[in-house]
Amino acid sequence: MAGTLNFTPAPIFRPVSNRRATNDRVFFVRASTNASETPVTSISAPPNFKAPQPKPFSVRPDKIFDILGASLALLFRLTTSVLVSGYSVTVVPESEIPSDQYALGFAGFKLKESSKLGPRPEKPIEIYEFESCPFCRKVREIVAVLDLDVLYYPCPRNGPNFRPKVSQMGGKQQFPYMVDPNTGVSMYESDDIIKYLVGKYGDGNVPLLLSLGLLTTLTEGFAMIGRMGKGSSYTPSKLPPKPLEIWAYEASPFCKVVREVLVELELPHILHSCARGSPKRQILYQKVGHFQVPYLEDPNTGVEMFESAEIVDYLRATYAL
Repeated sequence: MAGTLNFTPAPIFRPVSNRRATNDRVFFVRASTNASETPVTSISAPPNFKAPQPKPFSVRPDKIFDILGASLALLFRLTTSVLVSGYSVTVVPESEIPSDQYALGFAGFKLKESSKLGPRPEKPIEIYEFESCPFCRKVREIVAVLDLDVLYYPCPRNGPNFRPKVSQMGGKQQFPYMVDPNTGVSMYESDDIIKYLVGKYGDGNVPLLLSLGLLTTLTEGFAMIGRMGKGSSYTPSKLPPKPLEIWAYEASPFCKVVREVLVELELPHILHSCARGSPKRQILYQKVGHFQVPYLEDPNTGVEMFESAEIVDYLRATYAL
């Protein structure tokens, strides 16, 4: 029984050695030449820290309203950034899916998901942006659709490190700003960035909900009402030697609350986008024996952890001043 449903400037991070298959480069942080902060040489996890066990589909009581507020985006943006390009799913008996393969299951059945992705960039795309910006959100959505890995350089208001860097590279503080180290292309303007990314790493077609002009921008703004400007203003923090890594995707409310704190603390991070249909879901499943997002890897402390509420607590305890 089966049913089918088709639905040029130099970067801040420099590759210096080989790493695992999902990200075979190690990156170090270098802020703008006139930044007020320099990377701290040593970062430690909070005393007696212990990573929590994953608890699928659970919300810590003190975070219920945060998750509900972040979920409002789904009402305005529908499935944009929920599914990767060319997504399709087949419902099959659970016996047809090997035990070492990721698949969402229910009532004796599992979802066999697939996608049709474009060429993969050798190096992660680099994007300077911040939460609570509708134009930045548009670009984050196409990142999810195209299933790209991105080096995000957070640029919250009053951030001392990466806003000045954008001015040095492009001549003005305007966001989002993209640098593609694979081609040497750099640009402002969200619509131009989206067209570039789908042309280079997709099928050339901009998704409908990202091609409606003013209506797209308005719904992107409405999508952020539930978070009341979170992820837009700088919180003084320690600049880490290496960027953090986060497995996440734009539409997830659990991922959203973590991303907001990463931006507020101006913590550079590599985002491994893994919306539904992403092959990276299987990669994470094989890596840790479980798929759940967000999943944080901090190369500065060695901490690896699930659970959005606990990740937020960890980030603030480790990096906030």
